Amino acid sequence: MSPARKWAVAATATGLITALLAVPGGAQAAETLVSQDKPVTASSVEWAGTPAGAGNDGDNGTRWSSAFAAGQWFQVDLGAATSISRIAINWENAYAKAFTIQFSTDGSAYTQAYATTTGTGGQQSIPVTGTARYVRINLTQRALEAYGYSFWEFQVFSGSGTTTPTSRLLSYAKPARASSEQNDVNCNPCTADKAFDNDPASRWATSSTTGWVDPGWIYVDLGATAQVSQVVLQWDPAYAKSYQIQVSGDAANWTSIYSTTTGDGLKDVITATGTGRYVRMYGTARSGPYGYSLWEFSVYGTGGNPVDPPAKPADPMFPATRLVFADEFNGANGTKPDTAKWTYDPGVPQNGEVQYYTPNSENAAMNGAGQLVLEARKQDYQGRQYTSARMNTSNKFHAQYGRVEARIKVPKGNGLWPAFWMMGADFLNGRPWPYNGEIDIMEVLGRNTTEAYSTLHAPAYNGAGGYGQKYSSVDLSQDFHVWAVEWDSKGMRFFLDNTLVFNASKETVENTRGPWIYDHPFYIILNLAVGGDFPGPIDATTPFPSRMLVDYVRVYQ
Repeated sequence: MSPARKWAVAATATGLITALLAVPGGAQAAETLVSQDKPVTASSVEWAGTPAGAGNDGDNGTRWSSAFAAGQWFQVDLGAATSISRIAINWENAYAKAFTIQFSTDGSAYTQAYATTTGTGGQQSIPVTGTARYVRINLTQRALEAYGYSFWEFQVFSGSGTTTPTSRLLSYAKPARASSEQNDVNCNPCTADKAFDNDPASRWATSSTTGWVDPGWIYVDLGATAQVSQVVLQWDPAYAKSYQIQVSGDAANWTSIYSTTTGDGLKDVITATGTGRYVRMYGTARSGPYGYSLWEFSVYGTGGNPVDPPAKPADPMFPATRLVFADEFNGANGTKPDTAKWTYDPGVPQNGEVQYYTPNSENAAMNGAGQLVLEARKQDYQGRQYTSARMNTSNKFHAQYGRVEARIKVPKGNGLWPAFWMMGADFLNGRPWPYNGEIDIMEVLGRNTTEAYSTLHAPAYNGAGGYGQKYSSVDLSQDFHVWAVEWDSKGMRFFLDNTLVFNASKETVENTRGPWIYDHPFYIILNLAVGGDFPGPIDATTPFPSRMLVDYVRVYQ
């Protein structure tokens, strides 16, 4: 088996990171890792290279893996009865869907502290309460039936009951320097400061003419001496295979607080303790022929001279019930959509489409029955032989987070391409696609209206390589259906008729595809395209006129 996407982390876990390890808002009770290098036993091992002791050695480049059977266990002996506050597991690909955590003081009688049948792997942080000398994980259902179970680290934490200053982001908008910077047609500008701007769609890269060499480095000046507890690196594909995290008081003499020779790119969350004003990533071996590049380099800890980044809106509680935008399209037959809510977007389209988008009522108007009609017509217009409509809420309504939904009936026919989607509002200020982000809530191809698509597009995954899902349904052209996305700071969940069809977790995307660039305002788009790279060409069977009917669009927060 190949190694899973992992985080380079010695003592951290998703979502629940405490005092000395915390991101802002973490728990206040300091924790101690009590399991590292303690005696361990296991029901089995896959082979000599993945022993039980590799599962708690503090090295995320080594792992324990079991025999290829469903019933397995792994146990750590803490040496004495200890108050337990949390279990952290860094799974390899072969994770457990179902498992329990058990405590024992004598290695004979066990009590259950936690159980799940819906494990999803990755980084798990499990709050628990109890006292134990022996902590056992019983593994009962495999994610990969052909293999056993495997994790990079199994960690047991004990809470001390004391308080420490809350760790916070120290590096935002701080001065930075690098061994070199790229500033050309392919990356303009990719200067050092872009790694510390809290903007995951901008990046630093070494120079394409002088920087494709080893070593390569970038550092940040925190403004004053700081106690560093965590560093988060979101790599571009030009990542470091070998690198160190270093601290310094003068930007001249450096002390290493973390090193690896097995870097695998994407996202590294590094628990590393050190004191200094300057923090540096010092790369010594590139992953390929290019240089080094980071979307974000975030330093957490206490001290320094931090500046808080702009606050994000609070996450909605789902089901969200506060209606913040709605159009029910209840106007009279032939009337155009409300221009206080919608902007027409006329012109020649992209993606190889053959229509011209017009602002005319024959292409976009209400039908008097409570629906908006977007109509594709065979019609000569502005040098094109087909017309249709595209409209959006740009400069009228933008949203960040919430439930965005529409009830739509799509047309059937080769080459037809109805869509309900969103674009990052910074596109209106000149940020090019895909750096602004795109959220495709619904796309249907008229050649097969029993399938639909929900997809995300970003600099690291876009076009045919977008992060998304194709899903099957009934013939969607025969009736209205409700498409929706529920979106917050943790991810997006896409629904068709209130059935979940795609779950895009921020954590998963960052660890498998690249930066999550959707924590900012977006606007809504409706359009009906004709032809194009995705749906393919129209032909003699394609009906004209063809209509996309929209019963309503609503946004809840």
